[in-house]
Amino acid sequence: MQTSATLTSLRWDPVLARVEVIDQTLLPHRLQWQPLETLQSFCHAISSMQVRGAPLIGITAAFGLALELARDASDQNLEAAVAALLQTRPTAVNLGWALQQVRQAVAGLEQGARAGRALQRALELRAQDIRHCARIGEHGLELLRALPTQGPLQVMTHCNAGWLATIEWGTALAPVYKAQRAGMPVHVWVSETRPRNQGASLTAWELQRAGVPYTLVADNSCGQLLRAGAVDCVLVGSDRTAANGDVCNKVGTYLKALAAAANGVPFYVALPESTIDWGCPDGGHIPIEERSGEEVLTMSGFDSSERHSAVRLGPAGSRALNPAFDITPAALVTALVTEHGISEASEQGLARLRRQIDSSSPM
Repeated sequence: MQTSATLTSLRWDPVLARVEVIDQTLLPHRLQWQPLETLQSFCHAISSMQVRGAPLIGITAAFGLALELARDASDQNLEAAVAALLQTRPTAVNLGWALQQVRQAVAGLEQGARAGRALQRALELRAQDIRHCARIGEHGLELLRALPTQGPLQVMTHCNAGWLATIEWGTALAPVYKAQRAGMPVHVWVSETRPRNQGASLTAWELQRAGVPYTLVADNSCGQLLRAGAVDCVLVGSDRTAANGDVCNKVGTYLKALAAAANGVPFYVALPESTIDWGCPDGGHIPIEERSGEEVLTMSGFDSSERHSAVRLGPAGSRALNPAFDITPAALVTALVTEHGISEASEQGLARLRRQIDSSSPM
């Protein structure tokens, strides 16, 4: 049995001076490490979703910028690299946040010192993500312990917010892994998450490796499970959270929040501080990435001969709309779980959280 921290989603090879990531487009059928050595390879890994999940996207971009500065540390190339990486995925706020962390780290340095400092900052961000996700798990575990339940705790999740979406532990799955480590019986309802099936392909794979009991269910069955009293809480991640507590997450999250509210089931969102967009007033200002309609019209997988292929689902010539994310209003969120503790999902709650963060930050 493997724990959430047995494998990591991104590793740095100091000998070859390159990053290696798990190619998540091949999971759950094949575990393959993909080397990233050029700016183009980093951009492709993010845009093609070889890496995905807001925290991991940001850290991957930070390493991409650091390695590009090792090639050319001029001001012009720095800004060009930042611009190229920013264009890969528009919704996850961690992308811009991580790039700004690296940019600030090298500001004012001579060109010859930039690459080393940028790499150091990327490694710091990687280590920080592991610490923060572990804390999210600990705070989330407190919420899980407080839920009244008979038998194993029944958690419903959506998409993938485990260690594949971060570096280790994850966000929404971190409390589940912490519960398992604490000996607390827990079962996870994993929604498939059409059209890319991150729940079926990634979350189920993670939980299986960790030995956490789970059941894979169709997205459209989740409302019935909530109505039937089969779920004690819904626990999801976030790609961007607005200053008023509105949450942007994988499309389909909003429907679960509505069903949870209608049936009196707590709806928790787990996220690191880096996923909060303090400058975004509400969910209406969050850009929603629209991906290719082919993701809706086709299904990819491995056939009986272990060949990767895609099959068409809709009639030839069909058009499809494919928003990758949706907005869950703050009023539907029971609580936000961050590395700093539990926060109310509201403008006032996040303002208190920001004051807490500012007061604890080193001068």
